[in-house]
Amino acid sequence: MRYLALIYQDDVAHAKWSQEELAAEQNAYWAFNSEAGSFLVGNGIALMDSNTATTVRVRNGQTLRTQGPFAETKEQCCGYYLLNCKDLDEAVEVAAKIPTAKNGSVEIRPIVEFS
Repeated sequence: MRYLALIYQDDVAHAKWSQEELAAEQNAYWAFNSEAGSFLVGNGIALMDSNTATTVRVRNGQTLRTQGPFAETKEQCCGYYLLNCKDLDEAVEVAAKIPTAKNGSVEIRPIVEFS
């Protein structure tokens, strides 16, 4: 079964990290990518900071565009992995190894498989 692992982190706190902390996080991600192997479908995707987001809504036939993320929350989505796991327990096990799980959070969502 496929799962989307959405990675959330506090953009403001992350922006204050030292170069050493950022390098350590990057190295942890390279190690995770190597170790997770068969669980990952492609490589993980990192997103630019949430202040670069644009939210689109259509209301009464009119397209509305808002700068910034949809929700005002402390943690913003900063990347994702598409996982291929036998079940949710295995997906949780893999997601717990994603480096940002230690200082942010990882949301796991099952993928709807259309026939």
